Amino acid sequence: MSADNIEKLYQNYGVLADAKDDIAKHEKEYLEILAAVKGSDKEKRLASQFIAKFFSSFPNLADQAIEAQFDLCEDDDVAIRKQAIKELPTMCKSNKEHAQRIADILAQLLQSDDSTEINVVTNSLLAIVKIDPRGALAGLFSQIHQSTDSEVPNEIVRERCIKFLATKVKQLGREVINKEAEDLIIAEGKKILEDVVAEEFEHIMDLLTWSKLGKTPAGKKELTQIIAALAFSPDDWHPEDPEYVDRLIQCSQHALPLFTPQVDSTQFVNIFCDHVLSKWDEIATTGGGTDQKLELLKTFAEITEHCGDIENVDKKINMVYDVLMNYLPEAPLVNEEESTEKNAETEEKSDENKSSTAPSLQFSHVECALFALHSLCRKSPEALSADAARLKTLRLRLQYTARLTQGYIKKLKEVTQQGKKGEDANSDENKLRVAALKTTSNINTLIRDIFRTPPSFKSKIQLSFQTTKKEEKEDRIVPHEEDKDSGAQKRHRPITFDNGEKKESPEKRSRSGDRNLKMYTPPSGKYSSRLNNSGRFMGGSSGRGRGNYGRRDFRNNGAPYRRRSNY
Repeated sequence: MSADNIEKLYQNYGVLADAKDDIAKHEKEYLEILAAVKGSDKEKRLASQFIAKFFSSFPNLADQAIEAQFDLCEDDDVAIRKQAIKELPTMCKSNKEHAQRIADILAQLLQSDDSTEINVVTNSLLAIVKIDPRGALAGLFSQIHQSTDSEVPNEIVRERCIKFLATKVKQLGREVINKEAEDLIIAEGKKILEDVVAEEFEHIMDLLTWSKLGKTPAGKKELTQIIAALAFSPDDWHPEDPEYVDRLIQCSQHALPLFTPQVDSTQFVNIFCDHVLSKWDEIATTGGGTDQKLELLKTFAEITEHCGDIENVDKKINMVYDVLMNYLPEAPLVNEEESTEKNAETEEKSDENKSSTAPSLQFSHVECALFALHSLCRKSPEALSADAARLKTLRLRLQYTARLTQGYIKKLKEVTQQGKKGEDANSDENKLRVAALKTTSNINTLIRDIFRTPPSFKSKIQLSFQTTKKEEKEDRIVPHEEDKDSGAQKRHRPITFDNGEKKESPEKRSRSGDRNLKMYTPPSGKYSSRLNNSGRFMGGSSGRGRGNYGRRDFRNNGAPYRRRSNY
């Protein structure tokens, strides 16, 4: 019986293939092909090909044909599923009006456990995007929203759809993604940002930055405002919670590449000064294995470089001043100072004696806080001089700090020159020495400006943890994977070590696992449940949380898993 059915299928195929302009008269044969999706495995494989081939010739049977093909996409046999999925783009070539519906179903199929099947689904989705960019993307976005808003949310579908958009759309480029498709990406991307987890935020922000929003000052300004709303809310800020701090750091770092002379960072400077620096003592030193205070200072330093006109600038300068004083060592009394200088000249002193005469100097913290103070003082050059006592206290500490760095600068110059000649020039240790030299040199440059009369803030430096484009090719130490077109500067590891402990150099401390030398890695999972019930952070609107739902069974005991929306 099965052999007769297969023979009949081939006969029907021959009739339709030979009919040419009269094919519409052979609806009966096409209906018999559609019915074959209920037959044997071989019948199904043939039907999946024949349905797609003659699909455009029977527009009045389009819905029935699509449903028949979808049934094959759900078959228990993975080979049949893959064959049916592979044929779906053919059904859109001459019938773009079906692209959204078919893309929606393909998006649901991304939840498969079979990697080869996912590859077939991805290729079919890409083919449909090329046929009808806007329609296909609308189907994907529809599935993202449905996967969240339905009674039984499907996190796997949402996650993979967003990842597909973030990785594949940019690869297709603007030759495929036309204006209508790009406008849809922007509109739907903003909606998704109202309710995202950390990894989704990165994907959507990369996509929006790639869009035309990231190409114009007006668009960049809009993106920075969106990021600021996600990064911080005065009514929902808990500086003692590392999750909230991580959120602010991660969002701010995504905003950094957007700042230009036309797009200032004033909004972020205000957030940091009014709500972070003012609560500095409440912020946990570490979170997730990183020095969060250092990461905040590094981010803040970069942000201040792009600050525009700012209200109450003197008050904000005082806040930065207070934070800086936490990291500047107090100048010792005369006898202690002489002892320090003597120890600096005597390399054979024990670690115990050295630590009793010289403080632990956190150079990276000092560099960032001093750079931020220097940047903001450009907005009000008289601010430091206005209080003679505070300026004197600052200069005393800076003078002592400069003296402490001199020995390190001399030694670092020697070892880096030796490193350039040796085989370890590109080693992590030598790169750390170079960064340490740049850190200490930057500190001294900034200190010299403050010792001018009156203090001057004209020197321009590049922060030690930033690298130029030339250096990026040689040094790929980055906090997390970044878009090559983002323009964001990469960072070296932070330089923080104890002054005077000559036997334990900064590079050795890096190998021993000193937390201050570890790179910052933004969180990739969900944020704290305190943000809302689902562990999300919210934008300006109150999006719905999605909860931590498990994955639904792809086959669902033979029952259809998909939701077939009406189009």
